[in-house]
Amino acid sequence: MASSARVRRLSFWSIIIGAGILLLKFAAWWITGSVALFSDAMESIVNVVAAGVAWYAIRVSHIPADANHPFGHHKAEYLSAVLEGAMIAVAALLILQEAVMAFAFPQPLREPGIGLAINALAAVGNGAWAFVLVRAGRAARSPALVADGRHLWTDVVTSIGVIAGLLLALATGWLWLDPLMAVVVAFNILWHGWHMVSASVQGLMDVSVESGDLAEIERTIRENCDGALEFHDLKTREAGRARFIEFHLVVPADMTVERSHHICDRIEDALEAAVAGAQVTIHVEPDHKAKNG
Repeated sequence: MASSARVRRLSFWSIIIGAGILLLKFAAWWITGSVALFSDAMESIVNVVAAGVAWYAIRVSHIPADANHPFGHHKAEYLSAVLEGAMIAVAALLILQEAVMAFAFPQPLREPGIGLAINALAAVGNGAWAFVLVRAGRAARSPALVADGRHLWTDVVTSIGVIAGLLLALATGWLWLDPLMAVVVAFNILWHGWHMVSASVQGLMDVSVESGDLAEIERTIRENCDGALEFHDLKTREAGRARFIEFHLVVPADMTVERSHHICDRIEDALEAAVAGAQVTIHVEPDHKAKNG
């Protein structure tokens, strides 16, 4: 419960902090007239909107299971990441449009020192908050929070590249570097958006847990199935912070229901302790159903 409350609180503060970063970046663009800084500010608009969507999705994902959603609402977080990827694509197209105009009609930068200093301050703030979000999102197994943090990391890298490119433009007098950096930003966020959507779609398609987690699940079952003959047909899937584990447990045909139930309880407790978010279903079968020997 404490972890859920913290995830919701962080997702809300992402909106507030993102809005502050957005204002700083638009101020930097307004002061300088740089197309590259405009592209950086456009990405921050996506950040703010995505943070709002993630906040709502996280609230929905924490609603307890009900009659219409017996497996819970965990996948709501994946939908926010898909929407964020779509918004990134729109932002990239707008940036490319501005970059084309700037290539055709290059303009010298106004007050570049002040604008770059403001943008650097925004990048530092973004980096610090991204670290907080990714760390907390991984601990709480929140795809929306991790996606938001990773997007902010991309934004930080973008800002560093933009600042470096503009410093080079100022040193050389090559005004075409400004729209060129905007084009680089656009393709960078498109690449990031594609990977974000791809990962979220995998979650919506009930992807299995990662190989390391699967090995831990198998080891935990083996170490806690004393009294049973074997287990087989292990299936796993991830849905947000929940990990569903299902398998068949073979027991001697003359074992009592109470005894087999005790073994199942022991395995379930061990899995829930070893695997965060584990939700276990065990099908008990008699010995003639065994597949190994």
